Amino acid sequence: MAERFEIVEKALLKMLDEKKYASLRDILVTMNPSDVAGLFDGLEEKQIPVMFRLLPKEQAAETFVEMEPEAQQLLIQGFSDNELREVLDELYVDDAVDLVEEMPANVVKRILRQADPDMRRMINEILRYPEDSAGSIMTTEFVSLRPQMTVEEATKRIKRTGVDKETINTCYVIDKGRLIGALSLRTLILSDDDDVIEDIMEPNVISVTTSEDQETVAQMFSKYNFNALPVVDTENRLVGIVTVDDAIDVMEEEATEDIEKMAGMAPSERPYLYTSVLETWKARIPWL
Repeated sequence: MAERFEIVEKALLKMLDEKKYASLRDILVTMNPSDVAGLFDGLEEKQIPVMFRLLPKEQAAETFVEMEPEAQQLLIQGFSDNELREVLDELYVDDAVDLVEEMPANVVKRILRQADPDMRRMINEILRYPEDSAGSIMTTEFVSLRPQMTVEEATKRIKRTGVDKETINTCYVIDKGRLIGALSLRTLILSDDDDVIEDIMEPNVISVTTSEDQETVAQMFSKYNFNALPVVDTENRLVGIVTVDDAIDVMEEEATEDIEKMAGMAPSERPYLYTSVLETWKARIPWL
């Protein structure tokens, strides 16, 4: 499989060199954003913006999230204000926060200038939480329902607001801001239209506080097989959710740190599995 992808990758890069942009775009739109992001690792700096602009807007944003920070910074510096705004509009808040944390101050200022007011407010809100806490990795984009809603009303709300949320598989029931229950999309769909949310929700919701260590949060995903985990403040008010993709990122970071400690290596910014042999060898000898 890896060998076949390598052949495809070489063919795509050859098409880029030969400026066969229409044919290249037709293939790129069929690919997973993670695979597309991998293509950028083999490009020269001047080729990166060219290939990125071939992608449709939504796929471009999804690919951007998967790219290495160096390539992201290069793109941002070359974006027009309108292009940057379009990418930011397609990002989920937690991905935007990750982006801000990786970029130098001058790039961050430009990102925040182009983000819409709601996005900017949510980014700043998350950045206030301690590093490595649940609050720092959560997203504030979730579906909330009121306990007295009917299934029909809840379904209409999900259809109206769900397109901008990171997940709709689990919805959270809020009463005066406080988390009182959770409801799976499966339960909602299989219920009658006139059923009341309070009667069909799961009242015993496992949650974490904003100050909970992110490693503990990640372990809870493994233990309970969650897709998302609600994050509350000290008064049980729902302030965000951690999704499974962010939990996996934490697990990779922690595994990288553990491997490096066992090997007596200097800490690395990149996950162990994505670090070259030469980089690993140099990390063992910090004075090189």
